[in-house]
Amino acid sequence: MANVRVRFCPSPTGNPHVGLVRTALFNWAFARHNEGTLVFRIEDTDAARDSEESYDQLLDSMRWLGFDWDEGPEIGGPHAPYRQSQRMDIYADVAAKLLDAGHAYRCYCSTEELDTRRDAARAAGKPSGYDGHCRDLSAGQKAAYEAEGRKPIVRFRMPDEAITFDDLVRGEITYLPENVPDYGIVRANGAPLYTLVNPVDDALMEITHVLRGEDLLSSTPRQIALYKALTELGIAKETPAFGHLPYVMGEGNKKLSKRDPESSLNLYRERGFLPEGLLNYLSLLGWSLAADRDIFSIDEMVAAFDVTDVNPNPARFDLKKCEAINADHIRMLDVKDFTERCAPWLRAPFAPWAPEDFDEAQWQAIAPHAQSRMKVLSEITDNVDFLFLPEPAVDEASWTKAMKEGSDALLRTAREKLEAADWTSPESLKEAVLAAGEEHGLKLGKAQAPVRVAVTGRTVGLPLFESLEILGKEKTLARVDAALERLAV
Repeated sequence: MANVRVRFCPSPTGNPHVGLVRTALFNWAFARHNEGTLVFRIEDTDAARDSEESYDQLLDSMRWLGFDWDEGPEIGGPHAPYRQSQRMDIYADVAAKLLDAGHAYRCYCSTEELDTRRDAARAAGKPSGYDGHCRDLSAGQKAAYEAEGRKPIVRFRMPDEAITFDDLVRGEITYLPENVPDYGIVRANGAPLYTLVNPVDDALMEITHVLRGEDLLSSTPRQIALYKALTELGIAKETPAFGHLPYVMGEGNKKLSKRDPESSLNLYRERGFLPEGLLNYLSLLGWSLAADRDIFSIDEMVAAFDVTDVNPNPARFDLKKCEAINADHIRMLDVKDFTERCAPWLRAPFAPWAPEDFDEAQWQAIAPHAQSRMKVLSEITDNVDFLFLPEPAVDEASWTKAMKEGSDALLRTAREKLEAADWTSPESLKEAVLAAGEEHGLKLGKAQAPVRVAVTGRTVGLPLFESLEILGKEKTLARVDAALERLAV
């Protein structure tokens, strides 16, 4: 496919959410698969909601996810600027040309008048969209409205014919004219609306494919009509192909919204999801590499991605599956990469131990055992804190569960055998606890539970005997002694 140009054009409002990321991913993958161009554009014309903080978060999120762009902020390009707030003169010029050519007109209807006519249309069982009241006003009627002090908006004049297009995801779609009335493109204060600026920018930036959410499907016939007008005026070269991506659903089969906690990209970064793990899962929300394969790299996705393979049906966001896929990607890392990615959670403010108590050699030794047991990187803190805290952070529920009647006798026997064991071999430490358990009529699983809680503070965690070896004989025996003292109280 030659000369593919797609765009990702978020608004800088609030934290980025996973639905937005899925849209960015499909556009990026489509561009890279076709050796095309990804335009990153910022739609920041809503001064009341947009913020520089959100703008900075967007750029930071794109970098964290590994998305590169060919034109846009920090890079520039032949169609700069790439922030709509810096393109207002362009929109004013296009709006004026649409007015002059008769593709748009000034509408003087007040909000109250519009509401009254809409209510009457609904009562009569007719479409309640704009009724074209100001479509063909005479010069005298316009002058009369302006004499009243009315400030008009600018409306685009929709053609009185059906609009049909071939959606890349959904196939052929037709909209009848009665269902797509004339619509506003410029506010009464002169501010351009999304309905104008988005297609105009796509036209001027020569976008060939528009891949966006299903929620924008109803605006497509309006944009196609506007494109036709822009082409007649020499502003657009062609109408892009459209593909509308399926909804991402949350709990209760409701569309996942910004207000849903699991929708925030920041949540996944803070919990320690890998970008490649999160993107692998998000790609499955409407697309798949193969029917029997859920785990793959981003490079594999790019090599195979075709937007026509996207399923139009809504996709449900499943956090547990997302975690499971991320866990697979954690296990796929080489150990050095894994240890480096865990670094933020081994320092303040996440780490509960003093910086001077962190031991790099112990961390490097325990890391391979931790890597195979984690869903997200933030879990590393609780998994290894027993190594670096002066004493274990005992979970009281774990203590109650493990320290049954007779646990003190078992611990004393285990201590004796551990003291005599070979501390260069996890297998020797296992044999010591196994032997202690046999003396008390317990299998290894039951025998090791009190030892684990005494040493690590929890009933579950990393492989026990490798953990004991890394912690060392002196600290291990001291913690068993402390547990015995507590049991004696």
